Amino acid sequence: MAVVAVLVRVTLFVAFCIIQQSSGADSANIPPHIIFIVADDLGWADIEWQDQGMHSPNLNRLAREGLVLNSSYVQPLCSPSRSAFMSGYFPFHIGLQHLVIRGQQRVGLPTNLTTLPEQLKKVGYATHAIGKWHLGFCSVKYTPTYRGFDTFLGYLNGVEDYYTHYMDNGLDFRKNETVDREDSGIYSAYLYANRAMDIVRAHDKSKPLFLYLPFQSVHEPLQVPPQYEDRYCSQTSNHDRKTKCGMVAIMDEAIGNITQVLEAEGYMDNSLLIFTTDNGGPVWHAGINWPLRGAKATLWEGGTRGAGFLYSKKYLGHRAGQVHEGMMHAVDWFPTIMSLVGGKIPDGMDGVSQWESLVNGSPSPRTEFVYNMDDIPQFSAAIRSGDWKLIQGVPGSYNGWYPVPGVAARTEGDGFQTVDENVPGPNDLQLYNVKEDPTERNDVKNKFPDVLAKMKARLDQWRQTMVPANFPPDDPASNPDLFNGVWGPGWC
Repeated sequence: MAVVAVLVRVTLFVAFCIIQQSSGADSANIPPHIIFIVADDLGWADIEWQDQGMHSPNLNRLAREGLVLNSSYVQPLCSPSRSAFMSGYFPFHIGLQHLVIRGQQRVGLPTNLTTLPEQLKKVGYATHAIGKWHLGFCSVKYTPTYRGFDTFLGYLNGVEDYYTHYMDNGLDFRKNETVDREDSGIYSAYLYANRAMDIVRAHDKSKPLFLYLPFQSVHEPLQVPPQYEDRYCSQTSNHDRKTKCGMVAIMDEAIGNITQVLEAEGYMDNSLLIFTTDNGGPVWHAGINWPLRGAKATLWEGGTRGAGFLYSKKYLGHRAGQVHEGMMHAVDWFPTIMSLVGGKIPDGMDGVSQWESLVNGSPSPRTEFVYNMDDIPQFSAAIRSGDWKLIQGVPGSYNGWYPVPGVAARTEGDGFQTVDENVPGPNDLQLYNVKEDPTERNDVKNKFPDVLAKMKARLDQWRQTMVPANFPPDDPASNPDLFNGVWGPGWC
């Protein structure tokens, strides 16, 4: 009997080990957790690895140990970039190319498009959005929990007070579809970090997680708890730049806290963290894109070349710690993520999967993209093909180079100074070799007329695919005074 008992115990032990190994194998086969972080209005030099006057140690570490994206492009403004992230389409193909979606407009990300979270749900993902939406809300059909997200905490407009969560005469803060009045007075970065950490702690790790975290930071208004300016930015003499520095610091702290919880809860061994800005920095609100030309809302590199990186312990391999020079665009994130997780890439989108190029360092599958083209005003457009960039019309209101304030070698004093203001006309063509001239100082159209002609012909081909901008007038039915002082859906 003793022998039988021993055999039974041995058999049970072996079975237990097999179950444990099987469980581990199943866990290892779970698709990666995706953390997609978007910084709002973060300029090329608004981060510590470009300007040591800023404070972002957590982002610096993740970038240093990850893969820095040196040629990753976004749209010049908020809503168009977010539409590209969520849909995989260029904004001029879906009518969102003109300016941004206003809270008073009857418009949103077209509902006939499959969104990234909707597609991820098809392969088993839990999906959560925290932060700024800015893709329309006049009807609930445009809002996050109707576009593929299981939960949402944040605001629907493009700008608001960091503490009160008001825009103009209306409160704009929600938990899912419910108006959130309880969090008034709490700085948004604290709220978003706490919500993200709560989601991570409560999530069932046997199910893949998609956490979309579009911070309010570092968009205007320039607001931050004073201790962040005093502790981390005392060396900055320009007042607005000091506040901007503090805003970067508090966002960095929030991201650091979130990644610590991801690490502690065992997510990081099977995660991909994406960090990107949505457009260049606004120089009128202390954003800096130096040495790139231009600013937010322009078609110059300073308005469209986005600071960003990837971080993963598992997926980057030998690429960790490197800089990726391959050309990519905001529309590429959708198919790139779906390639990684083994999901279907919807037909017809403008984006292409960059995954093989990112992890292997092979040439980018993207050789061309359109920065933007608009029919309001007519003929304002830019295209990149290989190393060449063609601009047709006026690239924007900020056409110079705007140095870091207070750096004597670049500018005198603490003001935001423009090195050059050579403003092009509405029908002018400009040609740049972005590889040789990344700061766009040398228009070479007269030197390369054959290249100019080819680029112009290609831009005209793209123009044939443009749909009219969907930019209706403001509707007074949206007024928060009609809805108990709250911005929200239900009026269109």
